[in-house]
Amino acid sequence: MTTRRATISDVAREAGVSPSTASVVFSGKTPVSDLTRQRVQAAAAELGYTGPDPRAASLRRGRSGIVGVVVGSSLQDLFLDPVQRLLMDGLSEAVAPLGAGLLLLRRNSGVENAPTLTTAPVDAAVLLSCDSATRATLTEVQARGIPVVVIEGDAGYGVPRIALDNREAERQAAEHLRALGHTRVATVTLWQDEHGTRGFIPAGMVIGVEVTRERLDGARDVYPDAPAYATAASSIDEGLAAGRVLFAGPEGDRPTAVLAQSDLLAAGVIRAAEEAGLRVPADVSVTGFDGVPVDGLAPYELTTLVQDAAGKGRAAGLAVARLLEGEAPGSVLLTCRFRPGNTTGPAPR
Repeated sequence: MTTRRATISDVAREAGVSPSTASVVFSGKTPVSDLTRQRVQAAAAELGYTGPDPRAASLRRGRSGIVGVVVGSSLQDLFLDPVQRLLMDGLSEAVAPLGAGLLLLRRNSGVENAPTLTTAPVDAAVLLSCDSATRATLTEVQARGIPVVVIEGDAGYGVPRIALDNREAERQAAEHLRALGHTRVATVTLWQDEHGTRGFIPAGMVIGVEVTRERLDGARDVYPDAPAYATAASSIDEGLAAGRVLFAGPEGDRPTAVLAQSDLLAAGVIRAAEEAGLRVPADVSVTGFDGVPVDGLAPYELTTLVQDAAGKGRAAGLAVARLLEGEAPGSVLLTCRFRPGNTTGPAPR
């Protein structure tokens, strides 16, 4: 008895063809006659050969065929967020021609022996934002020769960035509200730090999360003194909780408009307004950010900024491909499109 795994040479010998001919039957890259294919497949079945060993192929290429994606949120939050799903679709589509797949790595998993950016066998890494702890590991990662791309974050000199015009986009939404006569405006932001600390952001506080900071800066370019309430995640529930805080005060202190930093947060703010007996947009206007479908938002058509989330992922994947070819891709800045809906209207008198 032997436990040796049959090889392509064994199959070729059994079928009476050359190893290269047997190999192309399995790769499908070169046409062969039906008779030859049938002989090779019959020999493989006889020997229990199921195809080339992907580990051996990886060794020959010097690549694992894996692109690591470092995420900060739980995977549940990641895949509940339509923006992140679209981004991941675009990224996986772009790296597929490389023969590569994606490995999701939690930034702070807390699980013993969980793979990390410094231990996982990856060919390249894509960071979804970049906190201080991740940035501290990049020297070691780059010393291993692993190219890195960051999406909406700053990973330091030499790391290509796939960015969005967050500040300019949010400024457009704020200017839209100002044109409608709103003066009491509040912002519901994405997470302000890696811990997901909820609550009002003190004036003058420096926000470490780039996307949150840029969108808040855009709002404050128009409304410098607007209160900002930070959430722990982009979700309807977080928007609902934030809206309840904003609408809890007396009528004269409540905002007449809310700039939400995601469409999911905006949907939650609208629910909170309805819960408080407020009409949208007659009593309070609400804007979002992303331009994605949100279940349960009808009959509202959200006033929002539309971004190409899938395109953002594709741009990161194309940057990875160029890095693996030894090129030096530049950073990419994508733009948003303002889309007015029926959730904003003139300030109440």
